Amino acid sequence: MRGQAFENNSMPPLLVALEAVGNGIARLTDKVGRLVTGKADRFVTAIPGLSLFRREEPAGPTGGMYEPSICLVAQGAKRVLLGDETYVYDAHHFLITSVDLPTVVQIIKASPQEPYLGLMLKIDWREISQLMADSNLPPPRARQSSRGMATGEVTLPLVAAFWRLIDLFSEPQDIPILAPVIQREIFYRLLVGDQGTRLRQMASIGSRSHQIARAIDWLKSNFARPLRIDDLATQVNMSTSTFHHHFRVLTAMSPLQYQKWLRLNEARRLMLTERLDAGAAAFQVGYESPSQFSREYSRLFGSPPLRDITNLRQITASIGRAETM
Repeated sequence: MRGQAFENNSMPPLLVALEAVGNGIARLTDKVGRLVTGKADRFVTAIPGLSLFRREEPAGPTGGMYEPSICLVAQGAKRVLLGDETYVYDAHHFLITSVDLPTVVQIIKASPQEPYLGLMLKIDWREISQLMADSNLPPPRARQSSRGMATGEVTLPLVAAFWRLIDLFSEPQDIPILAPVIQREIFYRLLVGDQGTRLRQMASIGSRSHQIARAIDWLKSNFARPLRIDDLATQVNMSTSTFHHHFRVLTAMSPLQYQKWLRLNEARRLMLTERLDAGAAAFQVGYESPSQFSREYSRLFGSPPLRDITNLRQITASIGRAETM
């Protein structure tokens, strides 16, 4: 033991830190791997805001909404496309999202022997604001962009906090008391880390980011209504040109593109789960022209509505049969 301690102390500090993070990630992989087994893709947990993921093979690109959250990968890797930008995150890099963002997602590294194992913790803006109000927070490290999505390096304090959160599953009676404490630590680690400025801006009432977040909330609740950009800009106390600029900077798309994505994905859900036909789904989400709906649907999902929904139902049925075998 003394020889091992001497050997570690003689290593350069950077290598010691990297080794510690690597050991921490391996420990997290073991903990998550024991919890998520079987064919299910997403596991909603008893800890509010925390979901776990498992996938045993790479997956093709699929559309999805990333909500405000921090995502870690214990094992494997994932690629996220936001507009023309690409974000890849793995065991050594987390993904943070500060607003609801329409993306294209692809799991790029997974196998039955080493499945993709992921964690997602939703960001609690009230807790972020409380930390900012209650604490003398150190300034965040200054690497920053204006996008609503970014990657950052996983640190040992951050991964250790996630261990302790995962450990609560073995003592579920402790979850109501201890989970909020550990989540608060995770948010603190984010606020003082590489992406801290981004979170502080989003939580600061009156900031441009906070104003755009309010507009996004309105769009999510009213996507079927006609969109008048001037009115929405006025609602969040911005000029039309400033609103357009900051909306695109944060989301990598225009407000109209964002609304279109919301409409088309809701129409897809209605056809798949509520079994509405294309015309009824198009009308319900705000389209007046069936031909325009079909064109835009095909452009986003790669095939016309009927063919796409038929393919999705066949895939769902095949997965169901596999899980019952």
